[in-house]
Amino acid sequence: MEFLNTKELVRKYGFKFTKSLGQNFLIDPTVVQDIINGSKITKEDHVIEIGPGVGSLTRALLEAAGKVTAVEIDKKLIPILEEELKDYDNFELIQGDVLKTDLKAVAGDHRVKVVANLPYYVTTPILMGLLEDDFPWESITVMIQKEVAQRMDSGPGSKEYGALSVQVAYYADTEILRLVKPDSFVPKPKVDSIVIRLDRLERPRVEPKDIELFFQVVRQSFAMRRKTLHNNLKPLGLDPAIVADAFQAAGIDPGRRGETLSIEEFSELSDQIKERLNDEKID
Repeated sequence: MEFLNTKELVRKYGFKFTKSLGQNFLIDPTVVQDIINGSKITKEDHVIEIGPGVGSLTRALLEAAGKVTAVEIDKKLIPILEEELKDYDNFELIQGDVLKTDLKAVAGDHRVKVVANLPYYVTTPILMGLLEDDFPWESITVMIQKEVAQRMDSGPGSKEYGALSVQVAYYADTEILRLVKPDSFVPKPKVDSIVIRLDRLERPRVEPKDIELFFQVVRQSFAMRRKTLHNNLKPLGLDPAIVADAFQAAGIDPGRRGETLSIEEFSELSDQIKERLNDEKID
């Protein structure tokens, strides 16, 4: 597989990096190959790539997949991508912000695999947007900041476990594929990166009665990590008697911290709160 030399392309087109877009282009062909292998892409797949840059990973995706649709926010990169990848008839290029792109229309009726080298500063908004958006994604393989990937892949009791861990676990299984050092990029970032794959669950891991309340409870439970659940949930503005009763019914000690609860326990707690809120309305 031919690798597009990122440094040569940057020089060839006189490309100037835009700091506000968090651009760090991949220059290591071994990382490209590991992303292709780790994302399990075949000729049957339609891949949506977010942030193709100058196309180093894109070309490898085009060789492996049936179709690749790349979404690039930087207008300066569009003519470069169009020129360098003009020989591929399975390539589609969209200029725009992925957060404002109708991915459901892009995917059509078939499941897609998402691949991305995400800017660090918008990692969480883009990932949560992908997870929550109503389009048929099968897997998401992303290269992101090491610490964020570790939070996504962690479980109860670990120091990395937090609201993001639970939010991701609600939708998907995770697998860390490899560590990527700063030398693999131009310009070099100041932190290590990780390639991680999210595999969509056929149905959510838990099925709370009120999804919005469930995620509110999760986020608030980690608001102050040293505080107990009892204290962290106070800002929700719920009747203390209702919350106390919900803890008892769920079999959860309000003196525990959020980092000790499993996603199933969060679901049970939010369900018990929901039941009591409904009973209060009926009364």
